[in-house]
Amino acid sequence: MKLLIIDDEKSIRNTLKEILEFEGHEVALAADGVEGLEKAVAENFDVIFSDIKMPNMDGMELLDKLNESGVDSSVIMISGHGSIDSAVDCIKKGAFDFIQKPLDLNRILITLRNATDRTNLVKETKILKKRVSRIPEIVGVSPAITRIKEMIDRVAPTEARVLITGSNGTGKELVARWLHEKSPRNTMPFIEVNCAAIPGELIESELFGHEKGAFTSAVKQHKGKFEQADGGTLFLDEIGDMSLAAQAKVLRVLQENKITRVGSDKDINVRVRVIAATNKNLTEEISKGTFREDLYHRLSVIIIHVPPLCERREDISLLTRHFLEQISIESGMPQRDIEPGAIEELSGYKWTGNIRELRNVVERLMILSNNIITRDDVTAYAKPIFR
Repeated sequence: MKLLIIDDEKSIRNTLKEILEFEGHEVALAADGVEGLEKAVAENFDVIFSDIKMPNMDGMELLDKLNESGVDSSVIMISGHGSIDSAVDCIKKGAFDFIQKPLDLNRILITLRNATDRTNLVKETKILKKRVSRIPEIVGVSPAITRIKEMIDRVAPTEARVLITGSNGTGKELVARWLHEKSPRNTMPFIEVNCAAIPGELIESELFGHEKGAFTSAVKQHKGKFEQADGGTLFLDEIGDMSLAAQAKVLRVLQENKITRVGSDKDINVRVRVIAATNKNLTEEISKGTFREDLYHRLSVIIIHVPPLCERREDISLLTRHFLEQISIESGMPQRDIEPGAIEELSGYKWTGNIRELRNVVERLMILSNNIITRDDVTAYAKPIFR
């Protein structure tokens, strides 16, 4: 097991380290809460021992920070000035157990065994949840990602249209899926249309459908994406690439909640929530005459901007470990650990391809590295020319 001991008393740290290493565990040390938090976030520890009274950051504040950072380690609090109240407070904040000084060897080993069982159970539960989850989680604790999660929680239950902006690979589609998942429409279809991937002459047929014989290749009636999404959510990705003619017809649907199939004069009522996304600056596209201002205002009741990875570097460690676990589950490759120095190296890159590029690099590192991914592995395999 991988353990972390946080205590400002050097003698306590070293004594615990000797005992636990003798029992066959790998042990890391930290002299205060700040150093301990940095190590706990950077590495995967099964169990953390922490003193309550420490300089810079005490044990109670440390528990709060660990919870905010999504650290799953079992935390055992230790104190030379323990009381029933302090023990209860620790448990309320998520500590696994509370041990008083002077430390009793048997109590330490029994508590450690129980904490290890709890940590293993949490890890197994997380793996099972990820196997059955329909939508990947939004990973990150940076202020920007925290704001996005809060926006999703606030906006999803409403019928408001949402425009999601951001560079390619930042996770705009994931935001759209969570807006649908947390809405009352989540039992109905989520239909995605990549406006940039559909030729201009086919976009109307794709969105609104067509009747048999409407054009040469229309050999049968086809329901468009708006009809397919009836009662649910339609995600118009890269809407900035949609033709002006198609924009005009989408605007009519948003105004009247009706569509007309190509080759038909019959209106069909639809009840669709539209979420759009773009990597373009639509206000600039409006000034150039390539995007309708009235459609922009219809789509942008709520605007959610997803920042590039280079603006949320504090999330790179969490994202890297998330992808290590996710790729291991999906591919069957053995789980890999990663050194803090390797994380530091990854955090210095520009990541012009954003989250998508990081995931590709993590998968490459898993394939080409040994059991522990090192800084040298990152330098060799992660294309440092993109720094």
